[in-house]
Amino acid sequence: MQKLLLIFYSVVTVWALISVLFHGSRPSRSLSWILSILFLPLLGPLLYYLFGVNRRKFKFYKLKANLKRRRFYETYSATLQGSSKRKIADAMGEPLAKMLRNSAGSTLYTDNQVNVMHGGKETFQAIFDAIEKAEKFVHVQYYIFEQGDLQDEFYQLFKRKVAEGVEVRLMYDSLGSMSFKGKLKERFRNIGVHTYPMMPLRIGSFMYTLNYRNHRKIVVVDGKVGFVGGMNVSDKYLEASSELGIWQDIHLRIAGPAVESLHHIFIKDYHFASREAPLLQEKYLPKIPKMGTTTMQLIASGPDSEQPSILHQYIGMIQSAKSCIRIANPYFIPGPTLLTVLKIAAMSGVHVKLLIPRKSDSFLAKYSMQSNFEALLGVNVSIYLRDNFSHSKLIIRDTDLASVGTGNFDYRSFEHNFEVNALVYNEQITSQIITEFDKECNAATLLDYSTFKNRSWTQRLKEGFAKFFSPLL
Repeated sequence: MQKLLLIFYSVVTVWALISVLFHGSRPSRSLSWILSILFLPLLGPLLYYLFGVNRRKFKFYKLKANLKRRRFYETYSATLQGSSKRKIADAMGEPLAKMLRNSAGSTLYTDNQVNVMHGGKETFQAIFDAIEKAEKFVHVQYYIFEQGDLQDEFYQLFKRKVAEGVEVRLMYDSLGSMSFKGKLKERFRNIGVHTYPMMPLRIGSFMYTLNYRNHRKIVVVDGKVGFVGGMNVSDKYLEASSELGIWQDIHLRIAGPAVESLHHIFIKDYHFASREAPLLQEKYLPKIPKMGTTTMQLIASGPDSEQPSILHQYIGMIQSAKSCIRIANPYFIPGPTLLTVLKIAAMSGVHVKLLIPRKSDSFLAKYSMQSNFEALLGVNVSIYLRDNFSHSKLIIRDTDLASVGTGNFDYRSFEHNFEVNALVYNEQITSQIITEFDKECNAATLLDYSTFKNRSWTQRLKEGFAKFFSPLL
């Protein structure tokens, strides 16, 4: 028996090592996996099989469900692009917008109204108000749809709206919302809510979908009002449930033509998750009048994308900055490319400001982030540690462009997750976000290079350990 186990272990280990060498996407990531496989017997190969295999190159794209996504694009792309009767703005001479149109297929929409919301109470009150006014349909998509007061409020609202004849559709990520099952899920279905998980964890496809999650947070009401940002449905945004306190976040309310672009993302995901026909009737894609003066661009990317568009977006924003880049993110693990771009920007005279939570919900994320601090501080990047936990995914270029959405600064968001960011080309809206950002910086602790450089050896050890795993996060 012992001999058989040894043979099994040897075969699995050799297979894992060969797979890394043949299919590894980056040398640093491949090296981390090789060391994990060699020094974590059985556990290393298992973790690699679950989270490291580059399925984008083979199996993931052969899945029936993913073929469905690609066929949707091929079949309905012309319908979606032509669904708006409005003239979509050109790139306004903005190279970033042109690049993202080529990378993500995202166009600019003019004449939108955008409201910036900070914190759970303000955000969910605005969402509930919009749902109350729904006349035709409510489409909701979250990574986490967690049991609690917020979920109960959604239930009561949905129940009333369905009784009024409003169609309600709800999507959730099957891993992020693992607790949303059984009776919790059935009570929504029993009142007439069309409820579907994204990429369900099932026997046969479990190993091939586990590492690819739908991290988007989207609400669309009647095709005219939309919400996008970083907040999940969780009571963490209303009351403190741990030492992290009440989670802080930023969200956008959008009214105007850009809602159509946001809705396209939902419609594709819903077609992917459900067995229903695509929601392409005029009822779901109404003509949307001018609502404001803001130009917007929605950037969506995922493991089915041809390009890592969220990564392209962040690099493009940093490279095009002339005076300042402001970044707030709870998982700032940029990788060598983004780290280099940030350092070049700082050395070119661009003021780079990072706002990061002092505490984290992940040990590896916390110390992986801190492992980059010394290199960044050394080129005069300003790093602020805030005491309250912020889940915001925010990047601001100069005073004219702000990005709010779901994409973190880590490998998972760039390569494995389905994400969506909203780019707001408007100085007034950007100014509002900058005011809040700078307010948080003034209340936070500005790291000093000399002090941080002399941190304890135990701190360095934790950073080194976490950094080893950072390419795997």
